Amino acid sequence: MEWTAGPADTWHPLAAWLSSFAGTLKRAPRAILVISAHWEEDEFTVTGQAHPPLLFDYYGFPEHTYQLQYPAPGSPELARQVCDLLAHAGIPARIDTQRGFDHGVFIPFKLIYPDANIPIVQLSLKAGLDPAIHLQVGRALQPLCEQDVLIVGSGMSYHNLRGFFSGAQATCDPFDHWLTDAACSPPVRREALLAHWSQAPCARLAHPREEHLLPLMVAAGAGGEDAGAQVFSDRIMGELVSAYQFGK
Repeated sequence: MEWTAGPADTWHPLAAWLSSFAGTLKRAPRAILVISAHWEEDEFTVTGQAHPPLLFDYYGFPEHTYQLQYPAPGSPELARQVCDLLAHAGIPARIDTQRGFDHGVFIPFKLIYPDANIPIVQLSLKAGLDPAIHLQVGRALQPLCEQDVLIVGSGMSYHNLRGFFSGAQATCDPFDHWLTDAACSPPVRREALLAHWSQAPCARLAHPREEHLLPLMVAAGAGGEDAGAQVFSDRIMGELVSAYQFGK
């Protein structure tokens, strides 16, 4: 059975935005740290391979989607630095030298940096999905931003697959509006709101399980004093989906 993701042009605006994203940065990063919604561990874990393979962690897609390539190098050095920064903040972390990049990494970055020439390290979520600890991780990793490391939360502002296919229209717009207000607030208010995201309107309709929202927490925590900005918004299969950026 093949998974159908809406009409053929459903994802075109998002793809166009991803393809243009690198051009909005002042300069290319020396390395990239990606927090993906598709990896959870008992404690925070980072990929430590020099040449990570791809992990095709999906099913029911056309055959060609299992032949994709994205040979970006890893960075054992950055992996160690991530663990050191987290340890300094009192957060246990470890390195996984076997795991490759999941589709939360290679799908968007095939569009953002198609030449696959920038080292990438992937960071897991922590089981339990506590938003406060993921915000804390972001704060601990903020020094990387001063070292030309791009920190990317790869998830989705709306992630209810049953809702996508239900045919209902605009059921979670209030959550998108709340999330935009939270992400674009001053840092103290931003973190207070995000830490209690489940109290937002339509929160559990937008995220029956919050693994696709937690990468935003890490990026927001790493944003420090930088104001957040909504840099993408589109209605996808009836629901608003947004992206946010902290700093430039």
